[in-house]
Amino acid sequence: MGTIVISGTAVLVLFGFGNHVWWLAAVAVLFLYVQYGRDSSSKTSSSSSSTGGSSSGATPSSYRAYRDRRDKQAKWERRYQRERPLESRRQAREKS
Repeated sequence: MGTIVISGTAVLVLFGFGNHVWWLAAVAVLFLYVQYGRDSSSKTSSSSSSTGGSSSGATPSSYRAYRDRRDKQAKWERRYQRERPLESRRQAREKS
């Protein structure tokens, strides 16, 4: 991804010798890449290492958050079924 951005910026700079608006476009491309492209990949790697990480190490934090929410929801559903067996059976009958 970085190679594409650098080569695209070089092309925009070359076009910029005829029209200076292309130089502004090159600066905008570099800014967007630094702000969103490179920065997002370094955040996920640092956040996975700082939180203790898992065995995979490259798991994005968004998936880890999803997995935590999913596990918490499953825990609450099991607890509800355990504490209210009649309601959980009634809901199962209504679904089918």
